Amino acid sequence: MKQGQYIEDEKLLKQGVDILMEKLGPIETSRFLSFPPQKRIESVKRHQKWQSELDKNKFLNDLFGSK
Repeated sequence: MKQGQYIEDEKLLKQGVDILMEKLGPIETSRFLSFPPQKRIESVKRHQKWQSELDKNKFLNDLFGSK
């Protein structure tokens, strides 16, 4: 396969699972595929918390220097 070649979704999924099965075996492949997706909301909440505690003037002075 050439680098940058587009593979159809079904073929890509099959090849990916085949590689996982070959390298990890059936149990670890199943375990890998069953990992829950990471929740993006946690990073949003973390950012909102950071913003709520932020001293805007200090942050801008630290970033751009006081003039």
